[in-house]
Amino acid sequence: MHVLVVEDDPALAMLLQKGLVLEGYEVERASNGDAALDMVVEQAPDLVVLDLGLPCRDGTEVLELLSRDFPSSLVLVLTGRSNVQERVRCLDLGADDFVLKPFSFYEVMARCRALLRRRDRFTDPMLRFGGVELNRMERTVSYHGAHVELTVKEFSLLEFLMLRRGGPCSRGELLSEVWHSTPEAGTNVVDVYITYLRKKLAAAQPDHNRWASVIETVRGLGYRLQDRQQPSNFEGAVPKKQRAVVELLCGA
Repeated sequence: MHVLVVEDDPALAMLLQKGLVLEGYEVERASNGDAALDMVVEQAPDLVVLDLGLPCRDGTEVLELLSRDFPSSLVLVLTGRSNVQERVRCLDLGADDFVLKPFSFYEVMARCRALLRRRDRFTDPMLRFGGVELNRMERTVSYHGAHVELTVKEFSLLEFLMLRRGGPCSRGELLSEVWHSTPEAGTNVVDVYITYLRKKLAAAQPDHNRWASVIETVRGLGYRLQDRQQPSNFEGAVPKKQRAVVELLCGA
């Protein structure tokens, strides 16, 4: 997913860019309205995070032009204009959501994820990555052509990982998005279900190398999918003394 951050405050723009990159998005920055429109024409971002108080061209004018000429781009407005009339005007001009300044960084990240998920629900129901095919309409999964039977929670977990297309997902984020922070979600429930998924995907392709799990552990972050289309020779390259560590990381 490609995100454009339009913000004239360099420190805030840098903070938003770094956070979105950690979420797994490709991020560009623009510091004024004219530059933002030029970048939208060149790059057609999936999401524009737009500050309204911009030099050269006001953010409301940019918003109006985006809505008219680039309707496929989602727009999240950042604004310090807190009166209701201004917020209603933003929505009428085409904003998909807005956040009031001063804002919580985590709220902005959550709203970006929610907007992109909402858009994904109306696109191709087939997700494909790393040899995995997931049909969101029929609720079916295959791995290199072999059917994989998953529970509801396993399916939701894999779906969320696939929507990131190789981007890292933290345990906290997976708890929030897949389990919706319900009491059933214990501290290790994500790790347990990742292990279930790895075993079921491995069982669908018994000839694949057991060390080449499609779900990778990202140290200090969580998990992500690997685009490993072919079986690997990784097992033979791992010394025996290190295999216990690898097995633990792979959930085998």
